[in-house]
Parts: sequence; structure tokens; C-alpha cells
Amino acid sequence: MDKILEAVVMSSYPNNVKQGLVRRVIEAAKQPMDSEQCWSMLELSTKLYLLGDTKYKREIGKEVLEVYGHYHPEEFEEFFNVRFLLSLLQEGYGPLGKRSHYVLDYIQLGLQFVLESPSANSIFGLLRIEVLRKVCERPSLKQCAKISKLLTQHPQCIPMGKHQVLFCQQLIRCIRQFQCVSEAEEDIMEFLEQVNKVSGLLQRIWRTQTSAILPSLKELFTIISSTEEQEAPSNALASVVQFVPLELMDGVIRNLTNDDSITDVQMMTAISRMIDWVSWPLGKNIDKWIIALLKGLAAVKKFSILIEVTLSKIEKVFSKLLYPIVREGALSVLQYMLLSFQHSHEAFHLLLPHIPRLVASLKKEDSISATSSLEQLAELIHCMFFRFSGFPDLYEPVLEAVKALPIPNEDRIKHLLGQNAWTSQKNELACFYPRLASKSETGKIGLINLGNTCYMNSIIQSLFMASDFRHSVLNLTEGNSQPLMTKLQWLFAFLEHSQRPAISPESFLSASWPPWFTPGAQQDCSEYLKYLLDRLHEEEKTGKRIYQKLKESSLMSQAVEHHYLNKTLIEKMFGGKMMTKIRCLKCLNVSSREEVFTDLSLAFPPPDRRVRGSTSVLPVEEIGPQFIEPPESQLMGSPWIQRKAPVAGDPAPPPMPVETLSFQEPGEASDPIRGNAVGVDATKDTPSAFGEQACAPKDSRSVPDLINYFLSPERLTAENKYHCEKCASLQDAEKVAELTEGPHYLILTLLRFSFDPRTMKRKKILDNVSIPVVLKLPILVTPEETEEACQRGKDRPAPGSGFMSVVYDLCSVVVHSGISSESGHYYCYSRECTDTIPNGQPHDGVPKPASEKQLDFEIQWYLFNDTRVSFSSFESVSNVTSFFPKDTAYVLFYRQRPGRQSCPLHEALAEAGCLHGEPSLHKDLMEAISKDNILYLQEQEKEARNRAAYISALPKSPLWWRDFDRDKDDDNSSGGCSPAAGGGGSSSFHGLVF
Repeated sequence: MDKILEAVVMSSYPNNVKQGLVRRVIEAAKQPMDSEQCWSMLELSTKLYLLGDTKYKREIGKEVLEVYGHYHPEEFEEFFNVRFLLSLLQEGYGPLGKRSHYVLDYIQLGLQFVLESPSANSIFGLLRIEVLRKVCERPSLKQCAKISKLLTQHPQCIPMGKHQVLFCQQLIRCIRQFQCVSEAEEDIMEFLEQVNKVSGLLQRIWRTQTSAILPSLKELFTIISSTEEQEAPSNALASVVQFVPLELMDGVIRNLTNDDSITDVQMMTAISRMIDWVSWPLGKNIDKWIIALLKGLAAVKKFSILIEVTLSKIEKVFSKLLYPIVREGALSVLQYMLLSFQHSHEAFHLLLPHIPRLVASLKKEDSISATSSLEQLAELIHCMFFRFSGFPDLYEPVLEAVKALPIPNEDRIKHLLGQNAWTSQKNELACFYPRLASKSETGKIGLINLGNTCYMNSIIQSLFMASDFRHSVLNLTEGNSQPLMTKLQWLFAFLEHSQRPAISPESFLSASWPPWFTPGAQQDCSEYLKYLLDRLHEEEKTGKRIYQKLKESSLMSQAVEHHYLNKTLIEKMFGGKMMTKIRCLKCLNVSSREEVFTDLSLAFPPPDRRVRGSTSVLPVEEIGPQFIEPPESQLMGSPWIQRKAPVAGDPAPPPMPVETLSFQEPGEASDPIRGNAVGVDATKDTPSAFGEQACAPKDSRSVPDLINYFLSPERLTAENKYHCEKCASLQDAEKVAELTEGPHYLILTLLRFSFDPRTMKRKKILDNVSIPVVLKLPILVTPEETEEACQRGKDRPAPGSGFMSVVYDLCSVVVHSGISSESGHYYCYSRECTDTIPNGQPHDGVPKPASEKQLDFEIQWYLFNDTRVSFSSFESVSNVTSFFPKDTAYVLFYRQRPGRQSCPLHEALAEAGCLHGEPSLHKDLMEAISKDNILYLQEQEKEARNRAAYISALPKSPLWWRDFDRDKDDDNSSGGCSPAAGGGGSSSFHGLVF
């Protein structure tokens, strides 16, 4: 019968004819026959199954074997013996060099017919040894899958005891080398299926023998932490982790992170490879294990590992959000990596260029997965905006991309940031603040945040960019008996000459810290500025006078010297004067009091009180000469002269325009004063502030609005009645403030914080305030000053006292980001406004025409945000609140522009700058800067060597940006591999997994 079957199989008949003949042979085999005939048929069917060159032959061999196993069990058991199986497993079957690949399939097929036979135990014992030997020889994935299938179906063949642990470890070693070289989707799916068969066997073993789990995991960690491997272990190892019971997680992670025998390099290599597993498509709980290990490293303060791994891997994790099949796990890992990386903006900023493209791709995908991920991503982005504010130029494209998505409230943001931080002790991360490889391309130097000290950093940078003040501070001589000013001089000198990207203001902070400030807490930068200027002023009053040097150089006339020598540097630079007048509305008696100020605190008018008038909106190029020098009729009549009590026989005073700053008659409605439009007739100028603005939203306030509200009359009635000395009783009155001397640097504080009795907290006014780059400020002048100004400017004399418009240029804007003064972040925009005297400039006190002065809009703006300094623009200054509603201008610095109304200080500063150039520092300060620069270079060299050795251990992985490039190039695909994603193609799938 075997001869007949062989002849039929080898014949050239069509398969349907062969099938009929074979069926007859098989039916005949079900009848009783002798042992010799059975052996012949079993040998033939074995040969067909193991060596058949077609699937048809192997199927016939399998069918015959099954018939004989079922109908002739004794002969089959005798044939399927231990010696035969040992020969198959050790020597193979068939001619040398063409051994059959179906031995394991053959054994699995035959085992089902000998399970109840006396030789079953012997066969199981043989297979336990042989499968262990097989996996130790590192078989291919296909062979490992066959072993796993065999052992899953016949668990009696799984090695036992110590051999079982060894078997699990060796099987993990096999998985380590599994690679899929094909890019065809069918091959990839087959690869994944085979890997899951192998890892599924481990799961089966671990369920019945939990003692094998920890040794298996130890072997797994040894593989992924190895730094000696030439080739990175396969991501298929992720399939092993998914079957580890989660209840073991805490103990496993605790043992790993507290094992002193594991070096930092090994741990960094292991966690880096684990993070690569987020691209494994069918794994479960992989993200949980990755996050648990990251948290475990944070618990033992392995911050250096966390930082290096996060910065090297976060972009790759982010790129996997393109693929629906791994999106959920990748998003979980990304959320933890970003929310825990709170000491620096570096990790978040790595993602900024890629966020708009990913958001567009997810919107295009339009699936439930994409919509959910977009909402979570938007929440994450807003958390980062909240934590790392002060980068409006970088954040604008990202904000535009997510503007239509939900915005979490502040409580939710604080909750997310609070529960994910590596540590609550910020000083533990002090040495890990952003590493700046080199000085900013701007040439400016940043200031290190020493723990919520952005309020100080912003103020220091604003003062430093006030060039006249900076030069005066740097010109200080040694032994000036001004310790705080000396520390400021050293800080300014390092900001000017250091080679470091950022320096620490720790020494100055400890010297200038208001005693009521709480260490480590956010503070009000305006409060700090007032305290600092007051300290510097009081210190100089009791010490040496800085202007002694100007006296010795004879740069000032005796009269000017007498006028200015008694002033401190703070008074000269920031000091102005203001006259407060109160008029009794009954007897019209006026009392006045003059006081000095270093800043003007501008309150916001009530919501129901609007400022009348029009806003001038002109392009930058349309700023005309009227902004450089006042028109001929710049001097205006004082409302005090016109509104005094009429005397019998005097002609009636001319009516005042609504825009003028004047008192109101009893019964008149109080109305703030609106600034003039740029193009109004010069004869209608009024004593109100106005400025040129790049943009002014229709309903927004402006700085001139707030100044005019500050200068507008205030009615004192009811409980606020004024005690008139002349009437000797309480009377209704009007109070008005007039500026009598404009400071060289005008500091304006917008009073955005007010106490809310309902919440018992200081709330913030988030109104957008448009900021003019050029501001005109009305200054009250005496008749003598009027005459002098007219002589200097060849203007017509004006009778009585009047107002002059002093022109100011915007030079710094301190921005507060947040909704309360106790939290948030400060950063500042600054530019350097100086008086440059061109060659040939006459020294007769007459300014050059406006056309020869550089336009203010051309001066470069900078953005100072702690350690980061970048180029910016006035457009960014103007639009920051429009893009980021919580980022609002808070403190403004304006510099007085020299003109006919300029004080002699301007001329002295200009002359000093022209003659002496940049200030020269004293010897000790120059030596300290030089030594620190040398030290910095040595630190850079040492860090470069250490970092090169440290980073070389990081395993290399496929280029993450290919995911984005592939998505960008394929306009018809969202980059995913599911129908919901629009189909990614087989190449996308291969790129995902491998």
C-alpha cells in the first residue's frame, strides 16, 4: 500500500485525480493490517510530512499520520519512540544541508496519539531537556514560535524546577534578537503574531510558577541595560513586560532603583530602551512600567538620568502620537515626562516646532482617538504655558494651533503640576537648571532664577538696559561707602563683560531683599523696585556723592552743579516732582504741596467711566517731527490761572476745551482727560498725556488714558470732605495733581492688583492696555522756566505759567504672567535708548532736526526671561496680551528724550558719554571678571568631556523625525495604520514598530 501511495503522490496526474486515489488508500488504512505494513506507511507519511517539497505532499503525509495514529495506536506508539524523537531533535531529518524545518510540527502532531501510552513520560522528559537545549542555541523566531506552540499545547513538556527558570531566561535572550527585516504588512503581522506566541508561553509559565518571574525580569534588565552590545536589543522585549503582574511593580522598581551594583550609565541605557518600547503596537501596561521606573528614579533623586533620558527621548515619544495603535501609551508617557520636567523649559521647547503639525494631523484624522488625544494634548500644552511663561514669540504658533481646543482652569493645571513633580524641594534641582551651551546670540546675559526670583531678574535687566543709569553705576569709584550700590555695580559689570550665558544674582538678592518678603515665594516686582530705589537713595544720602566726579571734571557750570550736587543718583535718574493742589469749592481757596516721586502708580478708571476722544493709529513711518521737538505753541495756559476766582471788572475767562486738565464747577460731571491725536492742530494742545501707538484696540485702555485719569481732578465730598483752613470747616473740594518736573527715566506701574474682600486675595485686572512707544507728558512750568524754554527754542513767550510736553521713549516693559500677585511669572522686554550725537553735531543746545534722528522703531528689542535672552520686537510687546491674556504689562520704563525742555542733566550725560565712551571699571572688578571668565572656560571643557562620556552610553534609535517627514510628504494619510487614520501604508507600519 505504501508503494501505491508513493506512486500516486509522485505521479503527474492532476491533484483532483490524485486526491481521489489517496482517499481510497486512506480509507483502506482504517482496516486492520499487519505491523510491517503499518511501519512502511508511517515511514512514508513521515517522509512526505518532513521532506515534501509542496504543501500538498505535506498535507497528505499529515492526513495519513493522523489515520494511523487513530486506527493503529500500538504500531504508532512503537514507531513514535524516544530514540526516534531524540534522533529527530538532535540530528534532524533528511539529507545533510537540507534538514527539515518541520520537526517540531511533526512532534506536536504525533504527541496527541501517545499521551496515554506508557512511553509518554519518557517522551515528555526527553522534550523538557531538548527544548531547553534548543532555546540555548538561539533559534530563529519561527522555531521559537513552534517551540512555544508545542509547549503551550503540551505543558507537560515545559522544563521544571531550576531548568524552568533557565528556560525562561534563555527564551528572553532569544526574543532579544528577533528582528523583522521585511516592510510588507503581511510579514509584519506574522512577525507580531509569532512574537506574541513566544511571550505568551512566558505568561503561561509565570501563571503557574510565579517564582520564575523575578529571575526572568532580572535577565531582561541585564539585556536592556548592557552597554557592551553591538546591536540594540529588539523592541519585541516589550511583549514580555506586558505579562508581568502589576502587583509586582512596586517591589521590582524599588529593588532596581536601590541596587547599588547598577551604574547610572546602565540605568540610563535601560530606561532609554524601555521608552523605545512605546512604539510596540500590541503591548499592554508598557507605559505603566516606564512611568513607574521614571518615578522610582525620581524617588532616589537620580535627576541627572531623568534629565538626559527625557531630553534625548521626548521627541521620539511625541512623534508616536501620529499612530492610533500606540497613541494611548505614548501619550501617557509624554504626559509624565513633560509634567515632571518642571525645573526647566528645555523638554517642552524641544516639542514646539512639531506641535502645530501634529495638531493638524490629528484634526485631519477626525477619529475618537484623535479627538481625545487633542484635548489631552491641549491640556498638557496649557500646563506648560503656565509653568514656563515668558516665551510669547515661541508660543504664538502653538497657541494658534490649539486655540479652538478646551483650556483647563488654573486649579486643574496646578493639580497636574503638583502631583507629577520629581520633588517638592526645588533646591534639590538647583544644579540641574537649563544648561546653556553658549552665550545668547544677542550678546546679552541672562540671570539665573534662584527660586521664584523672576521678579528681581526682570527689574535688574530693566535697570541694566537703562543705559544712562548703568553707565553712572559702572563709573562709581572704589570706597564709595555704598555697599548695595557697589554690589549692583558688580552685577552690572558681570552682565556687561562676562562670558557666561547667565550669571547668578545671589549676592545682590541677599543684600537687596526686603525683610518682609517670604523666601522662595513669588513677590511683587513693583514693590521690590520701590524698595530697591529707596535703599539706594538713602544709602547715597549718608555716603559719598557720586556727582563729585562730575564736579572734578568741570563738566557742569557752577549753577548747575549747585542744583544737582545735592541730588542722589536715584533722584537724578528716576526722580520727578509733582504738585498736589486742593481747591475749596466754597471759597475757591487753593492749597498746594509739592512732593517727589520715583514712579507713578496708575489706577484703572472704573468700567463705567470711559475716556472721550479719539485714538491715533499711525504707521511707524508716519511719526513726524512733532514727536521729536514741540511745536511753536507748545506752551499752554494753566487751568489754575484761568479757573481762579473771578475779580470784579475782569473780563470773563475764555471757556476751556473739554480735553484740558482743569477743575470742574460744582454739579459738572467728572470726566477723565483723553490724550490728543497725533494729527490735531497744534493750537489745541492740552495738558494731557498722549502717545504714538502701533496698535490700539477699539475698546482697550491705553497708557495715556491711565495717566490722564491719574491727572484728572478728583471730587472730595461726603466722607472725603476737605478741611478748608480759610472756611475753618469741612467743605466739598477738588484735588488735582500736576507734574512739575519730569524724571529722566519715567517709571509707570499699572495698578493691576486689587484686594478682593470676598476671596481675601489680591486679584488681577487683566484688561489689555495699549502701550505707546513715544509718550508726551504734560509738565507744569513756572513763568521763569517758560521764558527760558522759549529763549532756548526761540518760541513766543506765553503769559503766566503753563504746560510743556516732554517727550518720552519706551525702553522697558516688565510683563506679569498669571492671575494673582502671589503666583505667576515675570519677564521683560527692553531696548537701549541712548542719545547718539552724530559727527558735526553743534553744541549750542539746539537739537538736530527730527529727520536726522534714528526712528525709535528701529532700535532692537530684547526679551529677558531669566536665563534666556532673545531678540524681539515692539510688535511682540504690543501683542503679547492679545495672544496670552494672562500676560499683561505691569511696569513700564520710559526715557526722556532731549529737546528744548530738556534739563542740563541730559547735556551733561551726553557730553560725558561723548568724551569718555564706555565706562572703565576699577582694577579689582576687572580682575574678578577675568578670573571668572577663565573659570567658566575650564568648567565648559570639563563638562564637555564628562557629557561626551555620559551620552555615549545612550542607545541609538531610529530617527524620530522621519515620522513627521513621512506624514508631511503623504497628503492623503494622517500617518496612522488603522482605517480611522486614513491608512498609513506598510512602510508607515514598519517605521512605527521598528
